[in-house]
Amino acid sequence: HLRLTPERRLVYDAHPRDEVYRPSVDVFFHSVARYWSRNATGVLLTGMGRDGAAGLLAMRQAGQATIAQDEASCAVYGMPRAAAELGAAEKILPLNNIPIALG
Repeated sequence: HLRLTPERRLVYDAHPRDEVYRPSVDVFFHSVARYWSRNATGVLLTGMGRDGAAGLLAMRQAGQATIAQDEASCAVYGMPRAAAELGAAEKILPLNNIPIALG
C-alpha cells in the first residue's frame, strides 16, 4: 500500500495485510486524513468494489475536499457509488469536470 507517514513522506507498506484490496486506496486516503495538515483533495474515479470510500470519508471528516466521479462518465460505478452512498464525496462530477474543480 502507498501510505503517508507522520513525517509526511510517501512509503510503500505491506500492512495492513488483511485488506481486501491490495494496494488499497483506503489505506492511502486514511493516512492523508490523519497526517496531512495542509489542503488536500481526494478524488475517487471509476472502479469495482468499495475501496476508497471509507478513506475518502475520513478525508472529508478531516476537512479535506473530496470528489467522486459521476455514474454517467464511469466505466464501472462501484467505488464512486460506495463513496456517494457514505456521503464521502463533497462533489460528484463528470470526469471532464474534475480537472476544472481541481484547478
